Amino acid sequence: MPVRLVIIGGGPGGNTAATVAATLGADVTLIERDIIGGAAHLWDCIPSKAMIATGGELSELTRARAMGLFAEGHLDVDALRERVASIEDHLQASVRQLLESQGVRLIHGTGRLQGPREVVAETESGREQLDADFVVLATGSRPRIPDWAVIDGERILTTREAYPPQEIPEHLCVIGSGVTGVEFTHMFSALGSQVSLVVSRQQVLPMKDAEVAAVLEDEFLQRGVKLLKGARAKSVTREGAVVTVDCDDGRCVKASHVVLAIGSIPNREHLGLEEAGVEVDEAGYVRVNHNCLTTAGNIYAAGDLSGKLPLSSVAAMQGRKIAEHLMGLHVRTHRHLDYEKASSAIFTEPEIADVGLAEADAFASGRKIRVTKVPFSANAKALIKGDARGFVKIISDPATGVVLGGSIVGRNAAELISVIAIAVTNGLKVVDIVDSLLVHPSLAESLAEAAW
Repeated sequence: MPVRLVIIGGGPGGNTAATVAATLGADVTLIERDIIGGAAHLWDCIPSKAMIATGGELSELTRARAMGLFAEGHLDVDALRERVASIEDHLQASVRQLLESQGVRLIHGTGRLQGPREVVAETESGREQLDADFVVLATGSRPRIPDWAVIDGERILTTREAYPPQEIPEHLCVIGSGVTGVEFTHMFSALGSQVSLVVSRQQVLPMKDAEVAAVLEDEFLQRGVKLLKGARAKSVTREGAVVTVDCDDGRCVKASHVVLAIGSIPNREHLGLEEAGVEVDEAGYVRVNHNCLTTAGNIYAAGDLSGKLPLSSVAAMQGRKIAEHLMGLHVRTHRHLDYEKASSAIFTEPEIADVGLAEADAFASGRKIRVTKVPFSANAKALIKGDARGFVKIISDPATGVVLGGSIVGRNAAELISVIAIAVTNGLKVVDIVDSLLVHPSLAESLAEAAW
Protein backbone atom coordinates (compact mmCIF):
# COMPACT_ATOMS: atom_id res chain seq x y z
CA MET A 1 0.00 0.00 0.00
CA PRO A 2 1.48 3.37 -0.98
CA VAL A 3 2.30 6.05 1.58
CA ARG A 4 -0.73 8.30 2.12
CA LEU A 5 0.26 11.96 2.20
CA VAL A 6 -2.13 14.86 2.82
CA ILE A 7 -0.87 18.40 2.25
CA ILE A 8 -2.68 21.51 3.47
CA GLY A 9 -1.60 24.47 1.34
CA GLY A 10 -0.63 24.56 -2.31
CA GLY A 11 2.15 27.16 -2.33
CA PRO A 12 5.76 26.47 -3.29
CA GLY A 13 6.32 24.27 -0.23
CA GLY A 14 3.11 22.28 -0.57
CA ASN A 15 3.08 21.75 -4.32
CA THR A 16 6.77 20.82 -4.43
CA ALA A 17 6.26 18.28 -1.64
CA ALA A 18 3.30 16.92 -3.61
CA THR A 19 5.11 16.57 -6.93
CA VAL A 20 8.25 14.98 -5.43
CA ALA A 21 6.32 12.60 -3.17
CA ALA A 22 4.03 11.56 -6.02
CA THR A 23 7.04 10.92 -8.26
CA LEU A 24 8.45 8.69 -5.51
CA GLY A 25 5.23 6.67 -5.36
CA ALA A 26 3.12 8.29 -2.64
CA ASP A 27 -0.66 8.66 -2.76
CA VAL A 28 -0.95 12.43 -2.46
CA THR A 29 -3.92 14.69 -1.70
CA LEU A 30 -3.42 18.46 -1.69
CA ILE A 31 -5.94 20.86 -0.13
CA GLU A 32 -5.83 24.53 -1.15
CA ARG A 33 -8.40 27.22 -0.33
CA ASP A 34 -7.20 29.93 -2.73
CA ILE A 35 -5.02 29.26 -5.75
CA ILE A 36 -2.72 26.39 -6.60
CA GLY A 37 0.75 27.84 -6.62
CA GLY A 38 0.25 29.83 -3.43
CA ALA A 39 -1.43 33.11 -2.66
CA ALA A 40 1.74 34.71 -1.34
CA HIS A 41 3.67 33.54 -4.40
CA LEU A 42 1.14 34.37 -7.12
CA TRP A 43 -0.54 37.36 -5.44
CA ASP A 44 2.57 38.92 -3.94
CA CYS A 45 5.86 37.81 -5.45
CA ILE A 46 5.01 37.35 -9.13
CA PRO A 47 2.86 40.50 -9.64
CA SER A 48 5.45 42.73 -7.98
CA LYS A 49 8.27 41.32 -10.09
CA ALA A 50 6.19 41.73 -13.26
CA MET A 51 5.52 45.37 -12.39
CA ILE A 52 9.16 45.93 -11.51
CA ALA A 53 10.08 44.56 -14.94
CA THR A 54 7.80 47.14 -16.55
CA GLY A 55 9.41 49.91 -14.52
CA GLY A 56 12.81 48.56 -15.53
CA GLU A 57 11.94 48.89 -19.20
CA LEU A 58 10.97 52.51 -18.63
CA SER A 59 14.36 53.07 -17.03
CA GLU A 60 16.02 51.37 -19.99
CA LEU A 61 14.42 53.92 -22.29
CA THR A 62 16.05 56.67 -20.25
CA ARG A 63 19.47 55.00 -20.44
CA ALA A 64 18.99 54.40 -24.14
CA ARG A 65 19.21 58.14 -24.73
CA ALA A 66 22.84 58.01 -23.65
CA MET A 67 23.38 55.43 -26.39
CA GLY A 68 21.91 57.67 -29.06
CA LEU A 69 18.41 56.18 -29.04
CA PHE A 70 15.36 58.31 -28.39
CA ALA A 71 11.95 56.83 -27.63
CA GLU A 72 9.05 57.97 -25.51
CA GLY A 73 7.71 55.58 -22.90
CA HIS A 74 4.00 55.66 -22.05
CA LEU A 75 2.57 53.46 -19.31
CA ASP A 76 -0.72 51.76 -20.13
CA VAL A 77 -2.07 50.70 -16.72
CA ASP A 78 -4.79 48.48 -18.20
CA ALA A 79 -2.24 46.63 -20.32
CA LEU A 80 -0.03 46.25 -17.27
CA ARG A 81 -2.90 44.75 -15.27
CA GLU A 82 -3.73 42.35 -18.09
CA ARG A 83 -0.10 41.25 -18.35
CA VAL A 84 0.19 40.61 -14.61
CA ALA A 85 -3.05 38.61 -14.63
CA SER A 86 -1.95 36.55 -17.63
CA ILE A 87 1.36 35.64 -15.97
CA GLU A 88 -0.46 34.59 -12.78
CA ASP A 89 -2.97 32.50 -14.75
CA HIS A 90 -0.24 30.83 -16.78
CA LEU A 91 1.83 29.89 -13.74
CA GLN A 92 -1.16 28.64 -11.80
CA ALA A 93 -2.27 26.50 -14.75
CA SER A 94 1.25 25.09 -15.14
CA VAL A 95 1.43 24.03 -11.49
CA ARG A 96 -2.04 22.48 -11.60
CA GLN A 97 -1.24 20.60 -14.81
CA LEU A 98 1.97 19.21 -13.31
CA LEU A 99 0.22 18.03 -10.16
CA GLU A 100 -2.65 16.43 -12.04
CA SER A 101 -0.26 14.70 -14.45
CA GLN A 102 1.40 13.03 -11.46
CA GLY A 103 -1.88 11.80 -10.05
CA VAL A 104 -2.10 14.26 -7.16
CA ARG A 105 -5.67 14.69 -5.98
CA LEU A 106 -6.58 18.37 -5.64
CA ILE A 107 -9.27 19.55 -3.23
CA HIS A 108 -10.45 23.17 -3.28
CA GLY A 109 -11.24 23.97 0.31
CA THR A 110 -9.73 24.18 3.77
CA GLY A 111 -8.02 21.47 5.77
CA ARG A 112 -7.94 20.84 9.51
CA LEU A 113 -6.11 18.28 11.61
CA GLN A 114 -8.31 15.99 13.68
CA GLY A 115 -5.32 14.23 15.12
CA PRO A 116 -1.86 13.30 13.87
CA ARG A 117 -3.23 10.99 11.18
CA GLU A 118 -6.61 12.48 10.30
CA VAL A 119 -7.41 15.54 8.20
CA VAL A 120 -10.87 16.95 7.54
CA ALA A 121 -11.34 18.81 4.26
CA GLU A 122 -14.11 21.41 4.16
CA THR A 123 -15.42 22.17 0.67
CA GLU A 124 -18.49 23.79 -0.82
CA SER A 125 -20.03 20.32 -1.16
CA GLY A 126 -19.38 19.26 2.42
CA ARG A 127 -16.84 17.60 4.71
CA GLU A 128 -14.50 14.76 3.89
CA GLN A 129 -12.28 12.85 6.28
CA LEU A 130 -8.86 11.86 4.97
CA ASP A 131 -6.61 9.29 6.62
CA ALA A 132 -2.92 10.03 6.32
CA ASP A 133 0.39 8.40 7.14
CA PHE A 134 2.01 11.84 6.89
CA VAL A 135 0.74 15.42 6.77
CA VAL A 136 2.45 18.52 5.46
CA LEU A 137 1.30 21.94 6.68
CA ALA A 138 2.15 24.68 4.19
CA THR A 139 -0.48 27.34 4.74
CA GLY A 140 1.83 30.33 4.30
CA SER A 141 1.39 33.77 5.83
CA ARG A 142 -0.47 37.03 5.36
CA PRO A 143 0.50 40.71 5.72
CA ARG A 144 0.71 41.98 9.28
CA ILE A 145 -1.75 44.76 10.04
CA PRO A 146 -1.07 46.85 13.19
CA ASP A 147 -3.83 48.08 15.48
CA TRP A 148 -3.29 51.68 14.36
CA ALA A 149 -4.15 51.05 10.71
CA VAL A 150 -7.50 50.20 9.11
CA ILE A 151 -7.16 48.75 5.63
CA ASP A 152 -9.83 50.08 3.29
CA GLY A 153 -8.60 48.44 0.08
CA GLU A 154 -8.73 51.76 -1.76
CA ARG A 155 -6.10 54.12 -0.38
CA ILE A 156 -4.85 52.33 2.74
CA LEU A 157 -3.45 49.05 1.52
CA THR A 158 -1.40 46.05 2.44
CA THR A 159 0.99 44.71 -0.16
CA ARG A 160 -1.63 42.21 -1.26
CA GLU A 161 -4.17 44.88 -2.30
CA ALA A 162 -1.63 47.09 -4.03
CA TYR A 163 -1.33 45.23 -7.30
CA PRO A 164 -2.09 45.07 -9.99
CA PRO A 165 -3.05 48.70 -9.30
CA GLN A 166 -6.31 50.27 -10.36
CA GLU A 167 -4.27 53.43 -10.90
CA ILE A 168 -0.73 54.60 -10.36
CA PRO A 169 -0.72 56.57 -7.08
CA GLU A 170 0.13 60.24 -7.35
CA HIS A 171 1.97 60.10 -4.03
CA LEU A 172 2.56 56.79 -2.28
CA CYS A 173 3.78 56.47 1.30
CA VAL A 174 5.42 53.10 1.98
CA ILE A 175 5.64 52.09 5.63
CA GLY A 176 8.47 49.62 6.18
CA SER A 177 11.93 49.54 4.64
CA GLY A 178 12.62 45.82 4.58
CA VAL A 179 12.77 43.82 1.37
CA THR A 180 9.11 44.26 0.45
CA GLY A 181 9.09 47.94 1.35
CA VAL A 182 12.08 48.85 -0.80
CA GLU A 183 10.74 46.82 -3.71
CA PHE A 184 7.46 48.75 -3.54
CA THR A 185 9.37 52.01 -3.27
CA HIS A 186 11.38 51.17 -6.37
CA MET A 187 8.42 49.78 -8.29
CA PHE A 188 6.08 52.75 -7.93
CA SER A 189 8.78 55.40 -8.24
CA ALA A 190 9.80 53.74 -11.53
CA LEU A 191 6.18 53.83 -12.68
CA GLY A 192 5.89 57.55 -12.01
CA SER A 193 4.65 57.92 -8.44
CA GLN A 194 6.10 60.32 -5.93
CA VAL A 195 7.16 58.05 -3.06
CA SER A 196 7.88 58.64 0.62
CA LEU A 197 9.46 55.79 2.57
CA VAL A 198 9.12 55.58 6.35
CA VAL A 199 12.35 54.01 7.64
CA SER A 200 12.24 53.04 11.32
CA ARG A 201 16.02 52.55 11.50
CA GLN A 202 18.91 54.68 10.24
CA GLN A 203 19.22 52.78 6.94
CA VAL A 204 16.93 50.99 4.56
CA LEU A 205 17.27 47.18 4.61
CA PRO A 206 18.43 47.19 8.26
CA MET A 207 19.36 43.51 8.14
CA LYS A 208 21.59 43.90 5.08
CA ASP A 209 25.15 45.05 4.47
CA ALA A 210 25.51 48.81 5.08
CA GLU A 211 27.36 49.29 1.76
CA VAL A 212 24.52 47.57 -0.05
CA ALA A 213 21.93 49.77 1.65
CA ALA A 214 23.93 52.90 0.83
CA VAL A 215 23.85 52.17 -2.91
CA LEU A 216 20.09 51.70 -2.82
CA GLU A 217 19.51 54.82 -0.74
CA ASP A 218 21.54 56.86 -3.21
CA GLU A 219 19.45 55.50 -6.08
CA PHE A 220 16.24 56.34 -4.24
CA LEU A 221 17.37 59.90 -3.59
CA GLN A 222 18.26 60.36 -7.25
CA ARG A 223 14.75 59.20 -8.14
CA GLY A 224 13.26 61.81 -5.80
CA VAL A 225 12.17 59.39 -3.08
CA LYS A 226 11.79 61.06 0.31
CA LEU A 227 13.40 58.98 3.08
CA LEU A 228 12.10 59.49 6.61
CA LYS A 229 14.89 57.81 8.59
CA GLY A 230 14.45 57.03 12.25
CA ALA A 231 10.69 57.47 11.99
CA ARG A 232 8.19 54.88 13.17
CA ALA A 233 4.60 55.17 11.95
CA LYS A 234 2.02 55.32 14.73
CA SER A 235 -1.21 56.12 12.91
CA VAL A 236 -2.77 56.21 9.45
CA THR A 237 -5.91 58.25 8.82
CA ARG A 238 -7.86 59.14 5.71
CA GLU A 239 -9.91 62.17 4.76
CA GLY A 240 -11.31 61.84 1.26
CA ALA A 241 -8.44 61.49 -1.19
CA VAL A 242 -5.72 62.32 1.36
CA VAL A 243 -4.09 59.77 3.65
CA THR A 244 -1.99 61.03 6.57
CA VAL A 245 0.75 59.00 8.22
CA ASP A 246 1.84 60.29 11.62
CA CYS A 247 5.22 59.19 13.00
CA ASP A 248 6.41 58.94 16.57
CA ASP A 249 9.01 61.71 16.07
CA GLY A 250 6.40 64.30 15.10
CA ARG A 251 6.88 64.07 11.33
CA CYS A 252 3.95 63.27 9.09
CA VAL A 253 3.37 62.41 5.45
CA LYS A 254 0.29 63.38 3.46
CA ALA A 255 -0.13 61.11 0.45
CA SER A 256 -2.75 59.83 -1.95
CA HIS A 257 -2.12 56.18 -0.98
CA VAL A 258 -0.36 54.22 1.75
CA VAL A 259 1.06 50.70 1.60
CA LEU A 260 1.95 48.80 4.75
CA ALA A 261 4.98 46.56 4.32
CA ILE A 262 5.79 45.70 7.91
CA GLY A 263 6.10 41.94 7.81
CA SER A 264 3.75 39.00 7.89
CA ILE A 265 2.12 36.57 10.30
CA PRO A 266 1.68 32.83 9.83
CA ASN A 267 -1.64 31.32 8.78
CA ARG A 268 -1.91 28.93 11.74
CA GLU A 269 -5.52 29.51 12.81
CA HIS A 270 -8.15 26.76 12.47
CA LEU A 271 -5.56 24.08 11.63
CA GLY A 272 -6.18 21.92 14.70
CA LEU A 273 -2.55 22.17 15.76
CA GLU A 274 -3.16 21.62 19.45
CA GLU A 275 -5.37 18.57 18.88
CA ALA A 276 -2.65 16.98 16.76
CA GLY A 277 0.19 17.76 19.18
CA VAL A 278 1.85 20.38 16.99
CA GLU A 279 3.62 23.08 19.02
CA VAL A 280 4.17 26.70 17.98
CA ASP A 281 6.84 29.12 19.18
CA GLU A 282 6.40 32.52 20.85
CA ALA A 283 5.85 34.23 17.49
CA GLY A 284 3.20 31.73 16.40
CA TYR A 285 5.32 29.76 13.94
CA VAL A 286 5.21 25.97 13.96
CA ARG A 287 8.28 24.43 15.57
CA VAL A 288 10.24 22.20 13.20
CA ASN A 289 13.52 20.29 13.36
CA HIS A 290 16.20 20.01 10.68
CA ASN A 291 13.94 17.66 8.68
CA CYS A 292 10.98 20.10 8.94
CA LEU A 293 9.24 17.66 11.31
CA THR A 294 6.95 19.19 13.90
CA THR A 295 6.55 18.00 17.48
CA ALA A 296 3.97 15.55 16.15
CA GLY A 297 6.06 12.71 14.76
CA ASN A 298 4.42 12.41 11.35
CA ILE A 299 3.46 16.02 10.62
CA TYR A 300 5.78 18.37 8.73
CA ALA A 301 5.65 22.13 8.15
CA ALA A 302 7.08 24.07 5.21
CA GLY A 303 7.25 27.63 3.98
CA ASP A 304 6.38 30.73 5.98
CA LEU A 305 4.47 28.68 8.57
CA SER A 306 7.74 27.04 9.65
CA GLY A 307 9.28 30.35 10.68
CA LYS A 308 12.37 29.89 8.54
CA LEU A 309 13.48 32.22 5.77
CA PRO A 310 10.33 33.60 4.09
CA LEU A 311 11.46 32.85 0.55
CA SER A 312 9.64 30.86 -2.14
CA SER A 313 12.91 29.11 -2.99
CA VAL A 314 13.36 28.00 0.62
CA ALA A 315 9.76 26.78 0.83
CA ALA A 316 10.18 24.75 -2.36
CA MET A 317 13.41 23.21 -1.09
CA GLN A 318 11.74 22.37 2.21
CA GLY A 319 8.96 20.67 0.26
CA ARG A 320 11.46 18.53 -1.64
CA LYS A 321 13.39 17.61 1.49
CA ILE A 322 10.15 16.70 3.29
CA ALA A 323 9.06 14.43 0.45
CA GLU A 324 12.44 12.71 0.38
CA HIS A 325 12.42 12.28 4.15
CA LEU A 326 8.93 10.84 4.49
CA MET A 327 9.60 8.47 1.57
CA GLY A 328 12.71 7.17 3.29
CA LEU A 329 15.39 8.68 1.08
CA HIS A 330 17.14 10.14 4.14
CA VAL A 331 18.64 6.72 4.82
CA ARG A 332 20.67 7.27 1.67
CA THR A 333 22.47 10.42 0.55
CA HIS A 334 20.41 13.28 1.92
CA ARG A 335 21.81 16.74 2.56
CA HIS A 336 19.96 18.68 5.24
CA LEU A 337 18.80 22.19 4.49
CA ASP A 338 21.30 24.81 5.62
CA TYR A 339 19.35 28.06 5.84
CA GLU A 340 22.53 30.05 6.39
CA LYS A 341 23.57 29.19 2.84
CA ALA A 342 20.35 30.30 1.17
CA SER A 343 20.74 32.98 -1.46
CA SER A 344 18.23 35.81 -1.71
CA ALA A 345 17.57 38.74 -4.01
CA ILE A 346 15.85 42.10 -3.86
CA PHE A 347 14.45 43.25 -7.18
CA THR A 348 15.11 46.94 -6.91
CA GLU A 349 17.18 48.92 -9.36
CA PRO A 350 19.99 48.14 -9.07
CA GLU A 351 19.25 44.55 -8.04
CA ILE A 352 20.62 43.28 -4.76
CA ALA A 353 21.57 39.69 -3.94
CA ASP A 354 23.50 37.95 -1.21
CA VAL A 355 24.35 34.53 0.16
CA GLY A 356 26.12 33.02 3.12
CA LEU A 357 28.10 34.86 5.77
CA ALA A 358 27.61 38.64 5.95
CA GLU A 359 30.56 40.91 6.59
CA ALA A 360 28.91 42.65 9.56
CA ASP A 361 28.01 39.34 11.18
CA ALA A 362 31.58 38.09 10.83
CA PHE A 363 32.99 41.20 12.47
CA ALA A 364 30.37 41.07 15.23
CA SER A 365 31.37 37.50 16.09
CA GLY A 366 35.09 38.23 15.87
CA ARG A 367 35.60 35.84 12.99
CA LYS A 368 38.55 36.53 10.73
CA ILE A 369 37.57 36.93 7.09
CA ARG A 370 39.00 38.15 3.81
CA VAL A 371 36.83 40.69 2.01
CA THR A 372 37.42 41.56 -1.63
CA LYS A 373 35.29 43.98 -3.64
CA VAL A 374 35.21 45.00 -7.28
CA PRO A 375 32.98 47.80 -8.66
CA PHE A 376 31.04 47.27 -11.87
CA SER A 377 32.46 50.58 -13.05
CA ALA A 378 35.58 48.57 -13.94
CA ASN A 379 33.57 46.00 -15.94
CA ALA A 380 33.46 46.34 -19.74
CA LYS A 381 30.00 44.78 -20.14
CA ALA A 382 28.53 47.09 -17.52
CA LEU A 383 29.93 50.11 -19.36
CA ILE A 384 28.64 48.77 -22.68
CA LYS A 385 25.18 48.37 -21.16
CA GLY A 386 25.31 51.88 -19.75
CA ASP A 387 24.69 50.71 -16.21
CA ALA A 388 27.81 50.46 -14.05
CA ARG A 389 26.18 50.87 -10.66
CA GLY A 390 27.09 48.57 -7.82
CA PHE A 391 29.75 46.02 -7.00
CA VAL A 392 30.63 42.40 -6.27
CA LYS A 393 31.85 41.54 -2.78
CA ILE A 394 33.17 38.10 -1.84
CA ILE A 395 33.89 36.93 1.70
CA SER A 396 36.29 34.04 2.22
CA ASP A 397 38.33 32.31 4.90
CA PRO A 398 41.82 33.88 4.88
CA ALA A 399 43.48 30.61 5.92
CA THR A 400 41.78 28.13 3.57
CA GLY A 401 40.41 30.33 0.79
CA VAL A 402 36.96 28.74 1.16
CA VAL A 403 34.16 31.04 -0.03
CA LEU A 404 31.93 31.92 2.93
CA GLY A 405 29.53 34.41 1.37
CA GLY A 406 29.05 37.35 -0.92
CA SER A 407 26.94 40.30 -1.94
CA ILE A 408 26.21 41.71 -5.37
CA VAL A 409 24.61 45.05 -6.17
CA GLY A 410 23.96 45.74 -9.83
CA ARG A 411 22.40 44.56 -13.05
CA ASN A 412 21.46 40.85 -13.01
CA ALA A 413 22.60 40.42 -9.40
CA ALA A 414 19.91 37.78 -8.82
CA GLU A 415 21.41 35.63 -11.59
CA LEU A 416 25.08 36.28 -10.80
CA ILE A 417 24.73 35.36 -7.11
CA SER A 418 24.15 31.74 -8.17
CA VAL A 419 27.87 31.32 -8.82
CA ILE A 420 28.76 32.41 -5.29
CA ALA A 421 25.88 30.34 -3.88
CA ILE A 422 27.21 27.17 -5.51
CA ALA A 423 30.65 27.94 -4.11
CA VAL A 424 29.26 28.50 -0.59
CA THR A 425 27.07 25.39 -0.66
CA ASN A 426 29.83 23.12 -1.89
CA GLY A 427 32.75 24.55 0.07
CA LEU A 428 34.61 25.76 -3.02
CA LYS A 429 37.59 28.08 -2.78
CA VAL A 430 38.14 31.48 -4.31
CA VAL A 431 40.71 29.92 -6.62
CA ASP A 432 37.95 27.75 -8.11
CA ILE A 433 36.20 30.92 -9.27
CA VAL A 434 39.40 32.64 -10.35
CA ASP A 435 40.48 29.66 -12.46
CA SER A 436 37.14 29.45 -14.28
CA LEU A 437 37.31 30.60 -17.89
CA LEU A 438 34.45 33.08 -18.06
CA VAL A 439 32.97 34.86 -21.06
CA HIS A 440 34.42 38.21 -22.08
CA PRO A 441 32.88 40.73 -22.02
CA SER A 442 30.44 39.71 -19.29
CA LEU A 443 29.30 40.88 -15.90
CA ALA A 444 30.41 37.51 -14.53
CA GLU A 445 34.03 38.53 -15.03
CA SER A 446 33.65 40.71 -11.95
CA LEU A 447 33.09 37.55 -9.90
CA ALA A 448 36.53 36.22 -10.82
CA GLU A 449 38.11 39.61 -10.24
CA ALA A 450 36.49 39.89 -6.80
CA ALA A 451 37.65 36.38 -5.92
CA TRP A 452 41.27 37.16 -6.81
